[in-house]
Amino acid sequence: MSDAGRVLRARTDRRARTFGHAWRSSLQVRVITTTLAIGALAVAAVGLYVGERMRDGLFDGRVEQLLEESARSTAQAQGTFDNSTAQTGIEAQRLLSDVATAQAAGGTGDREVFLLRAPGQTSAISFVQAASDASLFDMVSDPLRLATAEGGQHWQSVEWQVQDGAEPAVMIGQDVTVPVVGTYQLFFLYSLQAEQDRLDFLQRTLALAALALVVLLVSMTWLVTRQAVRPVRRAAQVAERLADGHLDERMEQRGEDEMATLARSFNEMATSLQDQIGRMEELSTLQRRFVSDVSHELRTPLTTIRMAGEVIHASRDDFPPGVKRSAELLFTQLDRFEDLLADLLEISRFDAGAAVLDAESRDVSDVVVAAAEHTFTLAARRGSWLRVEVPEARCVADIDPRRVERILRNLLVNAVEHAEGSTVDVLVGADRNAVAVTVRDRGVGMTADEAAHVFDRFWRADPARARTTGGTGLGLAISLEDAHLHGGWLEAWGRPGRGACFRLTLPRRAGIHLVDSPLPIVPPDDELPDPVITPTQRPRTDPAALPELPDDVPEPQEVR
Repeated sequence: MSDAGRVLRARTDRRARTFGHAWRSSLQVRVITTTLAIGALAVAAVGLYVGERMRDGLFDGRVEQLLEESARSTAQAQGTFDNSTAQTGIEAQRLLSDVATAQAAGGTGDREVFLLRAPGQTSAISFVQAASDASLFDMVSDPLRLATAEGGQHWQSVEWQVQDGAEPAVMIGQDVTVPVVGTYQLFFLYSLQAEQDRLDFLQRTLALAALALVVLLVSMTWLVTRQAVRPVRRAAQVAERLADGHLDERMEQRGEDEMATLARSFNEMATSLQDQIGRMEELSTLQRRFVSDVSHELRTPLTTIRMAGEVIHASRDDFPPGVKRSAELLFTQLDRFEDLLADLLEISRFDAGAAVLDAESRDVSDVVVAAAEHTFTLAARRGSWLRVEVPEARCVADIDPRRVERILRNLLVNAVEHAEGSTVDVLVGADRNAVAVTVRDRGVGMTADEAAHVFDRFWRADPARARTTGGTGLGLAISLEDAHLHGGWLEAWGRPGRGACFRLTLPRRAGIHLVDSPLPIVPPDDELPDPVITPTQRPRTDPAALPELPDDVPEPQEVR
C-alpha cells in the first residue's frame, strides 16, 4: 500500500472512531443520524415512485398521441395511394417518394417516414425503398416488420443516434397498398427527446425538493433535540458537580413547561439530598468524636486497671486456685482490651480522614519476611507450616512499612487461625507497576458471600467461633483502609473446604492507577476435583520432608 493510501486509511479510521465516539456519547447525534437515515430512505422511496409514475405517464401519453397521429397519417397516405392514377413503375416510384416527403412534413412535430416492401411480397417490377432519410433504414427492426406484416398497427421503442448523442424514440408501422407494386409498410419515427427533457426537469426539481425536505427535517430534528437535550446535559453537569461535593449547585429554571418541571424537581431533590447529607455528616462527626473521646477517656482508667492487674497477676501464686485463674483471665483480657482501644483509635483516624501515610522506598520482600517471623511461633503452636516464597529480584515500592507489615500480620494470623494445621503459602510477585502478596491457607475456607463481608467491622462468618488468638474483629477492616491509603487493593477469595486466599496489591509509585495485579487471586490448584476433607484429621504438609516435631517442643520453621 502506498503512503497516500495509508494516510487516507488512517484518516478514515480516525473519522470513523470520532463518529463512533460521538454516536455513543451524544443522544442528539444518534437522533439526528437516525432521522437523517430514515428521512433519506423515505424521500428516496417516494422520489423513485413519483419518478416512475411521471416517466410512465409522459411516455404512455405521448405514445398514445403518436399512435393516433400515425393512424391518421397512414389513412391519409392510403387515400393518396387509392386516388393515384399511376400505371407504370416510374409513376409508382415517384408516388412513393412524394408520399414519404409529404408525410415527413405533415406531423405535429419532426418525424421521419419509411416505405418498405412488406415481407413476402413479390413483383415483376423492381422498386427501391422510399424514406425521408435513407440513412435511417436500419432503425426499422425485423421483428417490427414481421409483426406489422400480420396486420394492424404496431410500435417499438428505439434509440435514435443523433449528432449530440442518443435520443429516445418510437417507431410505428402499418401496412398500406400501393398501386402497381402491391403491399408496402409505412413506418413513422418520432423522437421523444422533448418528453425526456421534460422528465429530466421534473426529476431535478423533485431531487432539489427532496434535498430541501431532508435538510428541513434534519434542522427541525436538531432544533427539537437541542431544546430537549440541553436541559438533560445541564442536569448531568449539575449531578456531577453534586457528586463532587458541590451541594449548592442547582439547575436554572425557566418557564413552566416540562423542562422547567424537571429543573424544579431536580433542585428540590438536590436540596433534600443536601439536607440529608448535612445531617448524616453531622451525625457521623458526632459518632467519630464520640468513639475518639471514649477511646481516649478509657486510656486513663485502663492504665490504672492495668497497673492493679499486673500487681494481682504477679501475686497470683499466693491465691486460691479460683482467684488465681481469675487473675490470669483479667491479665489476658486487659491485653485484648488495650488492642481493641488501639484499633478503635485507628479506625476513628481513618473515619476522620486524619490517617497519614509515612511512605519510603522499601523492598516489600523484607517487610513480608519480618511479618512472617512474628507469626512463626503462632503457626508452630497451631501446627501449621508457614512457607514464604519471594522473587530473587528486589520488589521495591513506595510504602509505609509499619502499615504494610500490619496488613500482612493480620492476614497471616487470620490464615493460621483458619488453616486447621495445613500449610500457609505466602507468595510475593511484582511487575512494572505493582507489587503483590498473596496469603493462601487450605483450611475451612469461605463462601463468596462470606468473602464479600470479610472486611466488614466486627464481622464473623461463624458467630459461635471463638477468637483463639484474641482478635478484636477490626484487623481486616484496618488492613483494607491501610491498603486504600496506599492506593492499592486488598481482596479475598475462598471456597468451602478448599481454604482462602487474600491478595494485597500495592502500586510501586504514588499516582499509579492499578489495572491488574502481578499475582492471581484464584490459586492454580483450584481446578482440581473437590477433595474429601476431614478437618480434625488433616495431615500436616512438610515440603522439606522433615520429621514432625513433638507438640511440646514447638519450633518456628521458614522456607525462603
